This record gives sequence, structure tokens and C-alpha cells, in this order.
Amino acid sequence: MREEGKILAGVLFAPGDPELKAIKLRTHNLCSEYNLTLEHETTKREALIGQIFAEFGEAGFVQGPMYIHYGSHTRIGAHFFGNFNLTIQDDALVVIGDHCSFGPNVTIVTPVHPMLPNERRAMIDENGVAKHMCYAKPVHIGNDCWLGANVVVCPGVTIGDNCVIGAGSVVVKDIPANSFAAGNPCRVIREITDADSMIHKPEILGKNRIP
Repeated sequence: MREEGKILAGVLFAPGDPELKAIKLRTHNLCSEYNLTLEHETTKREALIGQIFAEFGEAGFVQGPMYIHYGSHTRIGAHFFGNFNLTIQDDALVVIGDHCSFGPNVTIVTPVHPMLPNERRAMIDENGVAKHMCYAKPVHIGNDCWLGANVVVCPGVTIGDNCVIGAGSVVVKDIPANSFAAGNPCRVIREITDADSMIHKPEILGKNRIP
């Protein structure tokens, strides 16, 4: 099995494999090019986004700078907004639904390293060769999710639809749909309901109205 297949199978793989390094180098260079663009250079930015991600839905926007590891393992739905310093270490698959918004410095990580120091230094592969290895777990984020500034989503986590994750949270466990969750480690604070509507905050709603 090739190393990329091992990633997707959830078993140990060698991140220094030449094929994997070539994918990462291409994506890192594309991100560096994106990060040098001006915000009004929309045509150039759209072309680069199309090369970086496996899928990127319509009407999406990434403020930049952004730091994406593979890109080919990430699928992002329509109407996405990513603020400054979006980081996605997508060794395993990362799937983000429609109408999601991320605050500044949101980080999604999928790789997991061995806990024991000697195993982090090297493992022995099937051919008897000592290599640095890790494994990875996919991340899934549902539709209509808002992740506040400095949120970290850890390997293997699923966040359900319509969730709000408070700023600075470290999400280590699944978050059910329609939840407001926050903290380190992140935990569900309460369910999001119609009582959270802006209609109940007339002093903030002003002369605006609910669609």
C-alpha cells in the first residue's frame, strides 16, 4: 500500500515519503503565492483556491494568509468564510459543510503522533527500515457552523450542523448539532434554540429585521 493509502486507512504512515512530500510542497507553494496576492485580485485568488483544495464551493472566501498542508484532502462547501491565518493540517480527510464561518487563527489538525518518545523518533516499517511515522484521523464539520477566533479542532472530531464554538476552544470530542460549545477542553454549554434569535435583542437589532 502506498503511503497516501495508509493515511486514508488510518494506519501508520511515513510523512517523509517522497510522493507525500511532493504533494505538500506543491500546496505549500500555492499557499505562499496566495498569501502574496492583494485582496482585490479575485481572479488570481480563485484560480489558486481551485488548485489548493479538492473542493471549494461557490461564493467562498479566505481572507489569507492561509496555511494548508495537503489541500487535496480537504473539501469545503459553499459560502465559506475563513478569516486571517486559517490553518488546515489535512493529512487525513477534512470535510467542511456549507455556510460555515471561521474566525481568525482557526486551526484544524488531523495527524496523531506516538506518545512514547522512542516511537516518535522512529518505527520499523514492513521492510525493516526505521522511519518517522504518525497516523491521522479525519475531521468533519457540518453545515452552518461558526468557529470563533483561535479555535483548535483536534484529530477525529465531528462537529454537527448549526454549532457555535466559542473563541479559544480546543475541540477534542464530537460536538452534537445545534450546540453552543466552548472551553479547553471544549464542552457543550447548551443547546442553541429560537430563544437565541436577534429578535429578542431589539437594542442590537435596531431597524434591521430577521429574513
